[in-house]
Amino acid sequence: MTIADWHDWLLDEAPASPLQARLGRLYATARLFGGNRPALLGLALVGLLALVAAAAPGLARFDPDAQDLALRLAAPGGGHWLGTDDLGRDILSRLLYGSRVTLGVVVLIAAIVPPLGLLIGCVAGYCGGVIDAALMRTADVFLAFPRLILALALVAALGPGIDHAVLAIALAAWPPYARLARAETLALSGREFIAAARLAGASHWRLLLRHIAPLCLPSLLVRASLDMAGVILIAAGLGFLGLGVAPPTAEWGAMIAAGRSHMLDQWWVAAAPGLAIAAACLGFNLLGEGMRDALDPRQR
Repeated sequence: MTIADWHDWLLDEAPASPLQARLGRLYATARLFGGNRPALLGLALVGLLALVAAAAPGLARFDPDAQDLALRLAAPGGGHWLGTDDLGRDILSRLLYGSRVTLGVVVLIAAIVPPLGLLIGCVAGYCGGVIDAALMRTADVFLAFPRLILALALVAALGPGIDHAVLAIALAAWPPYARLARAETLALSGREFIAAARLAGASHWRLLLRHIAPLCLPSLLVRASLDMAGVILIAAGLGFLGLGVAPPTAEWGAMIAAGRSHMLDQWWVAAAPGLAIAAACLGFNLLGEGMRDALDPRQR
């Protein structure tokens, strides 16, 4: 088959098999995403972040924790392309290693929060009644506080550390996912295929896990991709306040905190991690908007 034949087969309005239908939807989504240049830029920025984090030991020219007070606050150039900080540590090396902390936080939050919100939201929307009221009122309590303030309070109670920071961000971030999953579940519960599956003898957990939850995933994935920029900012804010990773581990928020007293004279100390945070947030925002447009059935 030629490329044109494959194109016509995948976009056939009357697919011959469920596999052809699924491949056709995937192909149409990929075409929409590929035609969105800002989304491709976001994908490139996120991919670059992942590549830099994975290859940091090979890319870094210096030990990120090695101090050299003789080169304290050296300007960019020579052997130190982005200069050095107030302890003589190479900023580029610390920036590369700091990307591993940032990406690690993003991956952990993406692995914890959407599944947790999906489970709570689906159970609340499907069960209704007292269970729905209890779960949603709990979510309202968490939503009553700004996410950063709630994360700060939780970290202050648990103690500094990256593990506690991830836990605090996760506890502050799950309610919007739960409410979104609940709304999707309420819309799906009355559909004919759910009634047919129930009449066929499907259990409640089978209905939730096999029929309802998979249909809620696209909305939650879009929400997660758009939410990761906020996660990066919260993690950087905790690091800036000294509630993130323990020194001397490289982390972008802590690097900005170290350079804030040198903003006027040695601007590069804080500018480099600040630009890195801005680029990472831009990448996730553009990627999330592209995924939202590509997964919108009204765009097809």
